[in-house]
Amino acid sequence: MIFALILFISTLFFVANLAKMNRHIALAQGSLPNDRPNERWNNVLLIALGQKKMFKKPIPAVLHFFVYAGFILINIEVAEIIIDGITGSHRMLLPILGGFYPILINFFELLAVLVLVSCVIFIIRRIVVKVPRLNMKELNGWPKMDAIVILGVEVVLMLAILLMNAADQELQHRGVIGYHHTGNLILSGLFTPIFENWGYAALLGFERLCWWFHILGIFAFLNYLPFSKHLHIVYAFPNTYYSKLNSQGKMRNMPAIQNEVAEMMGLDKPNIIDASDVVLFGASDVNELNKTDILGAYSCTECGRCTSVCPANITGKLLSPRKIMMDTRDRCQELDSDSPNKETNKLLGNYITHQEIFACTSCQACVEACPINIDPLSIINQLKRHIIMEKAEGPNAWNGMVTNVENNGAPWQFSPSDRLNWATDIN
Repeated sequence: MIFALILFISTLFFVANLAKMNRHIALAQGSLPNDRPNERWNNVLLIALGQKKMFKKPIPAVLHFFVYAGFILINIEVAEIIIDGITGSHRMLLPILGGFYPILINFFELLAVLVLVSCVIFIIRRIVVKVPRLNMKELNGWPKMDAIVILGVEVVLMLAILLMNAADQELQHRGVIGYHHTGNLILSGLFTPIFENWGYAALLGFERLCWWFHILGIFAFLNYLPFSKHLHIVYAFPNTYYSKLNSQGKMRNMPAIQNEVAEMMGLDKPNIIDASDVVLFGASDVNELNKTDILGAYSCTECGRCTSVCPANITGKLLSPRKIMMDTRDRCQELDSDSPNKETNKLLGNYITHQEIFACTSCQACVEACPINIDPLSIINQLKRHIIMEKAEGPNAWNGMVTNVENNGAPWQFSPSDRLNWATDIN
């Protein structure tokens, strides 16, 4: 009953926090695209499930694949633990699977070791090797600690599985009631000599402690996800499904502007816009962004691949596409906090500066580099549009260009009729 209560409360808190984030997405502009479903499912299978884009960096890709596979497949054993916890049984799947059970558990233990080793290497890469993209200034403080804490927790949880199975085997060998023979578990069997001289009560208590530690650790991790970059475990799949299918260089048009241009040219307006609708030119805060932008912010893994290939960042400018996504997520979370500034703060100005976004060259390198198809450029372009079209506060060079385009039909400061004057003396 205690286990069932903990399971219910953990699930309830997780669903409540997930609903809060889905509410942030729902309050954003537009709708999530559902066209070309076959291509979208193909993206999910190749990019989210198959991690296709991860393998541009083979070493971290292989390590991440071990962690990822372990997370998915070891959850089958977690399902057995949950069933045992609710029913009060022990290794309920053993009589059902028979001789296949030890094969399955040995496979899970192999995954646990691979996850453990991978996480240790990831920690070394962050703390000892200090991979540059994992040690940039936007990660200072909690973001950097968040990654270390989770990697450390995963190491401890994997050790708990191995030690639990090792103690379980020793209890089996002693013929303790309820501990049925599972067959030889190779990797956890390496730890069984540790327990040979332990007393019955200590051994049983340790096995139960590891069991409870492992499952409670998983419940704690589940409820930590909504406050961590590791939420990509959940949102990577919908993000890749709803990601952009058109050419990355094709920008999203603004219907109101299309109508104005059509009217100037004497054409029929291509878009139907309700007169009561508030027309927004770009965005200054998260509720003015598109739903896919907010989904992308919550999906961000903070891996820094986008920033590591950004030419603006490489040349020392303030722009970091990763920071754009982190700031967007932080602003969403501020709106649900008790912060006294949540009503007066804006994404643009309080989180992201003009200097950052005007450093962007729209080269699409960040979009191409993202392992799960997040599009930081979409947010940057909408913030730019707000500054230019709502506030008229763009850089002077830009303002001059826009004025020339409006008056002369070209970026240069002379009329269209004079544009070919340079060719008059050509024979």
